[in-house]
Amino acid sequence: MNQRQEVGEFLRSRRDKVTPERAGIIGGHRRRVPGLRREEVATLANISVDYYARMERGDLRGVAPEILEAVARALLLDEAETDHLHDLAQASSPRPPRQRRSKPDQNIRPSLQRFVDAVTGAPVWVRDRRMDLVTANPLGRALYRPLIDDRDGRGNTARFMFLSPAARTFFPDWERNADDIVATMRGYAGQNPRDKALTDLIGELVTRSGAFRTRWAAHNVRHHRTGVKRFRHPEVGELELTYEGLGFPTNPDWLMFAYTAEPGSPTAERLSILGSLVATTSAGEQVHPT
Repeated sequence: MNQRQEVGEFLRSRRDKVTPERAGIIGGHRRRVPGLRREEVATLANISVDYYARMERGDLRGVAPEILEAVARALLLDEAETDHLHDLAQASSPRPPRQRRSKPDQNIRPSLQRFVDAVTGAPVWVRDRRMDLVTANPLGRALYRPLIDDRDGRGNTARFMFLSPAARTFFPDWERNADDIVATMRGYAGQNPRDKALTDLIGELVTRSGAFRTRWAAHNVRHHRTGVKRFRHPEVGELELTYEGLGFPTNPDWLMFAYTAEPGSPTAERLSILGSLVATTSAGEQVHPT
């Protein structure tokens, strides 16, 4: 990805979203742009028009964090968008001297796998920033079985979402889920612009999926930390689960997600049924080992 183009398109896309009324600018005369003018952003951020124009041309080298914050306020950026702007600025800076540091172990530690497997009442799974499944507990594997076994998805959430016809059945809120995953990947790309595996995945999806390509061009960004997700599971039916995301200090590329159901809800009952199916299958495997 061209870094200057990335910066410029992000700033212009955010400027286009802010109306004069939202920014507190009085007198919305006939305008040739859908949102704010460059000079209006510069005035709101208390910087010169030339300086802001340079930023929109993709040059964030040497821009102080205070100016980035001022521009973020002028453009009414939310937390994820503000973080993304700072990530883009950091990626635009001259590369610091390379420091030797140990590479995080990409293998699952036995203690971590035991911890994940010890969670029996909630689906738990771990993925990386390339959207690949790293590991899961038995209930997590059962929940995501349609994705794990899918030939198009190959255990990758983004590929499954945009390349597999089964995704629209498995995710009843496909449009919203698709928006969320692209916005999350946009944030990851801003943090790790030199991640070749992530860049290759984005290139593949831009080439093969019009739905992904359209969303990627929107430059939306979000944090994937908590929320509600609906599933249509082939064995137990509709599920509405709340998820919480947790990071790993020892491996920043990994994120763990745990899903829970509202106590006493139909989803809680169906999740219990799915757990029983998992237990039955596990018992059968122990009796008839392969």
